[in-house]
Amino acid sequence: MRQDQGLVSVREIRISGATIRLGQLLKLGGFAPSGGASKQLLAGGVLVNGVAETRRGRQLHDGDVIEADGDAARVRAEP
Repeated sequence: MRQDQGLVSVREIRISGATIRLGQLLKLGGFAPSGGASKQLLAGGVLVNGVAETRRGRQLHDGDVIEADGDAARVRAEP
């Protein structure tokens, strides 16, 4: 995580199962209230593990870190 972006801490988002799609996680984690809002958020800039990502269908796994709008979250898979 880059300190120059003003991120204070990384919160955890627990998911059931091994993976979740990025668009679903953005809604589940409160980054975006709807699918349309998540699409706009992705167009504006979302990082997955420090790399820019624009695909809502990107599969996320346990430990992946998502950053958007000064907020960050880590995926925690619960079997």
